[in-house]
Amino acid sequence: MSYSQRLYTLDSSVLKSAAYSTDETLQLEFRTGPVYRYFRVPPTIFQNLMTATSKGAYYNRNIRKSFPYQRVA
Repeated sequence: MSYSQRLYTLDSSVLKSAAYSTDETLQLEFRTGPVYRYFRVPPTIFQNLMTATSKGAYYNRNIRKSFPYQRVA
């Protein structure tokens, strides 16, 4: 998996970092430690996450139960 964008550190009490790849994979690292990859995530979802006032709330509403995922760490 190649990430076309860098790893972004997030200003969030829930999410520590995010990365988005050209194959529509979103990787999220949580402040509590786990890292998850979400698959088939449209670019607009990533863009909206990055601009959301509350990234944790956006994640819960729009990503958490909406896409297949895999825990990687």
